[in-house]
Amino acid sequence: MRISGKRNYIIGLESVAMTDIVLNMFIFFFISFSLLYTFSPNRLQKLGINIPKAKHTQSLENLEQVNIYIKKEGLIYLEKEVLLADELTEELRALKLKNPELKILLQADKLVPFKYVAKVLEIVSALDFKNFNIAVEKETAKSGK
Repeated sequence: MRISGKRNYIIGLESVAMTDIVLNMFIFFFISFSLLYTFSPNRLQKLGINIPKAKHTQSLENLEQVNIYIKKEGLIYLEKEVLLADELTEELRALKLKNPELKILLQADKLVPFKYVAKVLEIVSALDFKNFNIAVEKETAKSGK
C-alpha cells in the first residue's frame, strides 16, 4: 500500500513576469505606432486649409511651383515650414535668385483675416514675381437655386 506524504507546492511568480512582459510589449507598440502616425509624411502634408470656392477656375497641375499656405490662425507656411514675414521675404528672394520664372501658389484658409493675405501679397509684389496664383475650389452647381 502506498501512502502519500505531504507535498510542498512552490508558488511561482511566472504569471507576474509574463504580465510584465506583455504590458511592456503593449507600451512599446503603442508608442511606436503613435510616433509613426504623428510623423507620417501623408499627415504632415495636410495642413488643414479650407480654401474658398469660385465659379471660374483654372487647373495648375504639372507646374513647378512653390506653395505658400496661410492657416486661419495666421500662420504662414512656405511648403511645410512655418515662417515669419521677414523670413518669408528672404526665402522667396533666395528662391527667385535660383529660378527667376518661379511660380507661386497661395492657399489661404477662407477664415483667415485678410491682413495676412495682404502681407503675403505685398511680399510677392515687392519681389516682383510674375507667376502668382491664388488657390480656390471650383464651385459646384446647387440644385434649387
